[in-house]
Amino acid sequence: MSEPLLYQQDGAVVTLTLNRPETRNAISEDDMIAALEAAAGRINRDMSVRVAILTGGGSAFSSGGNVKHMRDREGMFGGGPAELRNGYRHGIQRIPLALYNIEIPVIAAVNGPAIGAGCDLAMMCDMRIASRQARFAESFIKVGIIPGDGGAWFLPRVVGLARACEMAFTGDAIDAETALAWGMVSRVVAPDQLLEEANKLAARVAVNPPQVLRMTKKLIREGQHLRLDSLLELSAAMQALAHHTQDHQEAVAALLEKRPAHFTGR
Repeated sequence: MSEPLLYQQDGAVVTLTLNRPETRNAISEDDMIAALEAAAGRINRDMSVRVAILTGGGSAFSSGGNVKHMRDREGMFGGGPAELRNGYRHGIQRIPLALYNIEIPVIAAVNGPAIGAGCDLAMMCDMRIASRQARFAESFIKVGIIPGDGGAWFLPRVVGLARACEMAFTGDAIDAETALAWGMVSRVVAPDQLLEEANKLAARVAVNPPQVLRMTKKLIREGQHLRLDSLLELSAAMQALAHHTQDHQEAVAALLEKRPAHFTGR
């Protein structure tokens, strides 16, 4: 069987490609879960990586959970209530924890349908670009289950509570243009331009100081649940570190000298 996830690095940008087109890139199998978790850890340990792009191989971004396995009660969908609970906790729920804790910005390049947990996977990323062929559905209710992978946490933070409720309560899909209007994605492009546009965005991010980039993402993440005074305290501590980096000195010098800056991560 092919590798579940392709990891390709070009300079400071890593592209992660879900590589199970025969299941429309279902993400509930153990090997896919482990691969996404391992990729997140690898990225965090590699200071040469500044941006990641997540996309799907084939025609779909991700179909989410494997519905055939649900029917047959296989894998994480097998066993009684206690076993199922642990199947989720030690299975697919490892993905939101891994994706959320990636230290660099992650761009979802949504090439096709993102359904159920596949929709939530896109919401776990920091930025999203959609092909015109993309569709998004928080469709758990259509198969008689709830969002078990963190979608009830991620989706409202992306599209707001009312629209998240509409998607979750109806299970209906929205197209790429609606996703753009709702702020779910930042742009919609032709299918053959998707990765090109994702890489252009990645390049605009990757030119910036890598340590400060990671700290900025951390602050934005923490700002979702910290009180203002706590966030300001954390910001002051991180700012003290930023001011003492060589990249800060280089950025100031380049600005004053009217030249491009070159950042080393120091």
